[in-house]
Order: sequence, then C-alpha cells, then structure tokens
Amino acid sequence: MYDLVLSSGFLAFARQAGFLKAIEQCEVPFGGVVGTSSGALAGSLWLAGMDADQVADELSRDRPLSRCTPHWRPWRGLFTMSGVIERLSQLMPATFEELGRPFGVGVMTLTGQHKLITSGPLPTAVAASMAIPRLFEPVVLDGVACADGAFVDRTAHTAWEGHRGGVDTIVHLVESSGKTNPVGPLGERPVVRTPRSGAHLWSLGDFPGQLEEARVAAHAVLSGL
Repeated sequence: MYDLVLSSGFLAFARQAGFLKAIEQCEVPFGGVVGTSSGALAGSLWLAGMDADQVADELSRDRPLSRCTPHWRPWRGLFTMSGVIERLSQLMPATFEELGRPFGVGVMTLTGQHKLITSGPLPTAVAASMAIPRLFEPVVLDGVACADGAFVDRTAHTAWEGHRGGVDTIVHLVESSGKTNPVGPLGERPVVRTPRSGAHLWSLGDFPGQLEEARVAAHAVLSGL
C-alpha cells in the first residue's frame, strides 16, 4: 500500500492525469494522496470520484486564462481565485473529511513557511495551493493568507510522511518550470519523473501528447514495484 505524492508543475494537468491513469491501469493499491498546486487540483478531483480520463476532460475543457477573474486591486494579485473556488465547489465535497481517503495540500504562508493542510474547507485549500504569488491573490485559510506551496516545497512529501506516520509513498515529480527546484531528498522512494508541461495561461499545448508521455513514464516505474 502506497500514498501518492503529486508535485507542483505549472499547469501540468496533463502530466498529473497521465500519472493517475497509470495508477489506475497498474491497479496500484493506495491509501492517501498529497498534492501541491496542479497536483493538489488533479488529486482532489480524482479522490472526489472522477477517474483519470474525467480529470483530464475537466482540466482541458477551457483555456486557463478563461477561468481567471481580474482583480480590482491588482497589487494584491492580477487575478482573484473566486471563480476557481466557485467551480471547485461544484466538483468536489466541501471538506477534506468527506473525501473518504486521507488527502493533503501543500501551501505557503506569506511569511514563506510551508504548511500542510489536511482538514477543513477543501475547495479553498486547493485554490490556495495554486495561487501563484503576484499572479493570483492569496487565499485565506483559517485566518492565514496562503499561496502556491511550490515556492517552498514542490512535493510536501516530508510533511506528509510525518503526518501519516512514515507511510510508503510514490512520488510524481514534474520538472520545474522555475529557476529553483525546492524538493527535499527523495531517498529510495519510487519516483516518476515527467517533463514540465510547457503550457501557458492562453494554451495548454499538446494535452493528449503530454498525458500519454506521462502515462508511459509512470508505467515504466510502476511495473517494477
């Protein structure tokens, strides 16, 4: 039994869906899931009852920019997460506790501290994990303004394994799109590495091709477990 760790990756929805597709096809037994940024989004939809194909359909339905709402106070972020939270509220349970399996998302406080969220309102926590500083307004969780956790820890695997009591994990690590790559030591954990998405706010690029590439890469690792 493994827990799944879905790393951040800028708009790496196809990569995440391809990894999850391989998990389904290989029938990997899993307990919980932790995700950061795009990993939090894909993982939460998957645990909410969508299969990998449905996750892919939902996340490739529109251009990312079409879901962005301009902020009337742009110094707090060019866009708000209000539209994203509204859509997520239609697609997933209101709380972590309703998912039926352990789930966590990695976020960053505005003081630069990593924070693992494992309970409470689900759509807002997932949105916070995707709120890229300066591009999106921070999301308030339990009175604390939070943003994309990738800027301090792209996988949250250390915090998650501590929370779960040292459970074995499989890590999906999407290549970083930024100049830094804050990932803690991965040790002997199985790691599926996939290239960065190459997506932009105005286009997700070759979504089917990216998904298939990730699925094949995951199969190569998972078949050896």
